[in-house]
Formats: sequence, structure tokens, C-alpha cells
Amino acid sequence: MGDTGSLAIGGSLSFLAVIEKVEILIPLLFFIYFAEQLSVILQVASFKSRGKRIFRMTPIHYHYGLKYGWGETTIVTAFGFVSWICTFICFAYWKFVL
Repeated sequence: MGDTGSLAIGGSLSFLAVIEKVEILIPLLFFIYFAEQLSVILQVASFKSRGKRIFRMTPIHYHYGLKYGWGETTIVTAFGFVSWICTFICFAYWKFVL
């Protein structure tokens, strides 16, 4: 997708969350995005401070391909499944709690 598409989707979803006044759900709704970014931050911090890597490669989806031999389709399916679960949890929270 690249930076342009992913930034547009993230910006649109954030805008909708602000309009609906459910900013509290953003970390769960964007769990995969945060996990990808957190893996890069942890890898850089670990390598600069200790000289050791936590993951074989970052972002984390590359790590799954290298360490576990997952193909691109498997990674996309797994990440999509996690995204759908997080989205369902956010929807249920929004519908029944808020």
C-alpha cells in the first residue's frame, strides 16, 4: 500500500474516531499499526543500547517470515484476523458500553 495509502487510512479512521468521540478505542482499533511501530522502536532502542537485536528484522511482519517461515499470505491472514478481532471488540464496547 505504501505510505500514502496507509497514512490516508489511518488519518481517516482517526478522524472518524474523534467525530464519534471514541478516542479511547484508538489503541485497540489500531493494534496492528501500534505493534508494527513498537517493534521498530524496541529494535532500534535495543540495538543502540545493548548492541543486540530483539527481532531478526523489523517491522514485525518480516520477523515472522524469517523466523517461522510464514509466507506473505499467512502473515496477511493472521494480521487481518487480529485486526478483525480488535475491531469487533471495539464495536462491542462502543455499542454496549458507551
